[in-house]
Amino acid sequence: MSSIAFAFLITVAVGGVVYVFIYPMISGEKRVEERMRGISADEIQVKRGRKPNDSSSARRQQIEDTLKQLEAKRKNVKNPPIEIRLQQAGLSITKRQFFIFSIAAGVAAFVLMLVSGMGLYLALAAIPAGAFGIPRWVLGYLKKKRENKFINELPNAIDVIVRGVKAGLPIGDCIRIIANETTEPVKGEFRLIAEGQAVGMSLSDSAAKMYERVPLPEANFFGIVLAIQQQAGGNLSEALGNLSRVLRERKKMSAKIQAMSMEAKASASIIASLPFGVMLLVYLTSPGYIELLWKTSTGHMLLVASGVWMLIGVFVMRRMINFDF
Repeated sequence: MSSIAFAFLITVAVGGVVYVFIYPMISGEKRVEERMRGISADEIQVKRGRKPNDSSSARRQQIEDTLKQLEAKRKNVKNPPIEIRLQQAGLSITKRQFFIFSIAAGVAAFVLMLVSGMGLYLALAAIPAGAFGIPRWVLGYLKKKRENKFINELPNAIDVIVRGVKAGLPIGDCIRIIANETTEPVKGEFRLIAEGQAVGMSLSDSAAKMYERVPLPEANFFGIVLAIQQQAGGNLSEALGNLSRVLRERKKMSAKIQAMSMEAKASASIIASLPFGVMLLVYLTSPGYIELLWKTSTGHMLLVASGVWMLIGVFVMRRMINFDF
């Protein structure tokens, strides 16, 4: 038995030596590595010996610098101040008016909970929910609604610019046509771009400001295309035509994702509403049986635990059926 084990160990050792030292030369891996190193060395020599006046290299470097500048300007877009959030929601109220509305919502939540007999502690807990939760939920809802309208109309506005540039119109005239003829919110955003140009701002800077008011990838793409074309040159109508096609394809992809996830959304809605439907039917048939849930302390604990688990399930299913692309 020991001789068999010794022979096995010798075989494994010899096989390891062959695999490490001999197999690379037989399979050609060593020659491939040497060839790759030679190609890398040639590329380094070509880059070092390239003339600094190479137009393609200079244009590529200029585009990279432009993208870095745009990225640096947009670092704070994800956490904007309240004034920018009001603009993103399409509201014309001031920050002071928004805070007054928030305080009023908190007081209304407190009074409503107190009048309904929920107790002082629950009424006090409802104040921050009403003062911070409800106004920001309204802002988020209005922002999402405005962004959906913007996405639906932006490709048509870009097509207007493409056709106008091909027909020989200046891009400023095309933007003014969009600001006068299209629907909101695209109409208002392009009006602000035209007003920015009227006071001396460049087209790329005015378009970059639009991304702050409409923080969407589509608006970001539009600003990047204009900035690159202004600094690096190129065919504007072709670039914007490609952008319009990309935006329409993104819209088709979004609609396809929504259609494919509708079954899961319907299942989530049914599962979420099933406990309430069962509770209602049981209450109608035998109310004394289910009244223990809100008449006893144990029932209160069970209701709270069930609500927490139900919310966890709803959030998990929401994460499963929501797609970001």
